[in-house]
Amino acid sequence: MISTPSARSRWLARKPIVAVQRDATSHGLKRVLGPVNLALLGVGCTIGAGIYVMPGNAAANFAGPAVMLAFLLAGFGCVFIALCYAELCAVMPVSGSAYTYCYAALGEVFAWGLGWLLLFEFGLSCSMLAVGFSGYFASLLHDLGWAIPVGLRTSLVEAVPTPHGISFVVGGGINLVAALGVLAAMIVLIVGVSASASVNNLLVAIKVIVLLAFIVAGLGSIRPQNWTPFVPPNEGGFAFGWPGIIRAASILFYAFMGFETVATAASEARNPQKDMPIGILCALFACTILYVVAAAVLTGIVPYRELGIPDPIALAVDRIGHPRFALFVKSGALAGLSSVLLAVMYGQTRIAFAMSRDGLLPPLFSRLNRKFRTPLWGTVLLGTATLLGAALLPLTLLADLVSLGSSSAFLTVSISLMWLRSTQPHLQRPFSVPLGGFWVGRAWIGYVPAAAVVFCLAMIVPVVMDIIGQALRGQPIPALILGIYALAGIAIYHGYGVRRSVLARAGDLTLGGAP
Repeated sequence: MISTPSARSRWLARKPIVAVQRDATSHGLKRVLGPVNLALLGVGCTIGAGIYVMPGNAAANFAGPAVMLAFLLAGFGCVFIALCYAELCAVMPVSGSAYTYCYAALGEVFAWGLGWLLLFEFGLSCSMLAVGFSGYFASLLHDLGWAIPVGLRTSLVEAVPTPHGISFVVGGGINLVAALGVLAAMIVLIVGVSASASVNNLLVAIKVIVLLAFIVAGLGSIRPQNWTPFVPPNEGGFAFGWPGIIRAASILFYAFMGFETVATAASEARNPQKDMPIGILCALFACTILYVVAAAVLTGIVPYRELGIPDPIALAVDRIGHPRFALFVKSGALAGLSSVLLAVMYGQTRIAFAMSRDGLLPPLFSRLNRKFRTPLWGTVLLGTATLLGAALLPLTLLADLVSLGSSSAFLTVSISLMWLRSTQPHLQRPFSVPLGGFWVGRAWIGYVPAAAVVFCLAMIVPVVMDIIGQALRGQPIPALILGIYALAGIAIYHGYGVRRSVLARAGDLTLGGAP
């Protein structure tokens, strides 16, 4: 049935901009977030795993001390992507962010694919954050004289370094600490966005103060010889050298996804056209500076080959040699990871909310609880899947899958902006990307979105090459996870979404085509 010409045309049906803007006034969510909340939401989602968890893996396995350059490279590329987000969310201030933009620009089947990818990316991001939380929590309790059994803070699947790369083996642990961290975040989000924003603001303040304190205290413990060689010679593949810096940047790319979460909050922003670009760009610039400085201190204190652990800052602060200060920093790291976990899980539930309102997911994902006015059951279901990922999968595997998802989503957003400019050049845009562009026939090519496309492709290729290489070496787990999730998405769209789409049933659509 779905192979008929009319069904095929539905796959390319675009949601009219007027319908998207109509959703902005009828979603039922509270508009309670001002510019400060949005900026802090971005900082809250950005400063977390990006500095407390990921630099260790990136430095130990790929970049060495040049992880600082990897941060700069990732942050520079994200400026172009953030500007694309700022324009699109000013035009379409609704939940769903990249998913909604893609629906209006490229069509339903592309929107479904991107939305499904974003749910995957955000869910695994939460799992990865929870794994980092588990590491810091165990380190903090150890300092207080209590030990968590290794089996309760180790994932079922373990990543083991070998001379030929990372190997994945099935161990006997279950990361219960990480799972409980996800459960706590789920409960906070169910209570409501106002309470979540208040909790987030407090956690952001704590973790920024702690991170600055770590930087200041760590300056006196830096050993410059740990930065030599700054760019370690390549050892084959993406192990160090400039290929390693690019590979590290592809991992750290995820660390800047805070502006994606800000974009998902457009439906709950008081003045989205004005405040969304401010929140997105301010969070990006502030976090890039903090990342580079903190990475310099981290690699200056601890030799980079020792940093391949879920809690590298905890190791560094132990090397400083002040036990009370270590307790302070580890507590701040837990606050930081908690705030990011809240922000990313929030973004995931709002993407599912938007997809459900469009009829591409079941109604329970957009059904609001009467008391809290939040999507309770959607939060519970997505949180449960995230909880399982945190308990079963290792940090290295999660990092690669999240980075691939982030890069693919950012790529689609950049293409969507150019497509929308090409098909609707006269649409009112409260914010436009700078520098302009040029026309090739009926297609508009913007300098900023084109740079974003090139950068995203540069981040995707190394991760894909590594996943393919792992599969060829008899380590198919990452490829299997991607394949199974993709097949599940295809089945759900063809079995449910294509028949239940609100856009198609209402006849309120525009067929996609060449610009």
